[in-house]
Amino acid sequence: MRPRPPRRELPFMINEVARLLRTFADQEARQYGMTRAQWAVLARLERHQGLKQAELADMLDMQPISLTRLVDRLADNGLIERRGDPNDRRAKRLFLTEAAKPVMERLDALGEVLTGTVLGDIPASDIDQMLQGLGAIKTNLRRALQARTEIPEAS
Repeated sequence: MRPRPPRRELPFMINEVARLLRTFADQEARQYGMTRAQWAVLARLERHQGLKQAELADMLDMQPISLTRLVDRLADNGLIERRGDPNDRRAKRLFLTEAAKPVMERLDALGEVLTGTVLGDIPASDIDQMLQGLGAIKTNLRRALQARTEIPEAS
């Protein structure tokens, strides 16, 4: 098998690392009786209290019906509450409850342990450099996707 140039290997490596990270996070989240997806919902709401479900689904790149099931489960467990939107009677906004605070503290600590395990002894300067590179990749992908949606389809 011939070796791939690093430019060709990088997208495969990013995908494999992301898959392994998701698997590891799922295993770690089970300690607290939750899934990585539930953890992601709680973490996003902690940073952005009062989101509509559709906004949260977009942020998490999830289908609204899948998110509804997650939110229902978290609400049933008393960690999330739905409140009416003062500007739209049909819409509900999502908020963490007081009961979610100790859960979030444990999950934050777990996140620190997970990050420490994943990043190990990689120097901070290397992490900064990786973040810059991944940020550039993300920008390039967004531009490419946006360019595709701006091109009118041929009739």
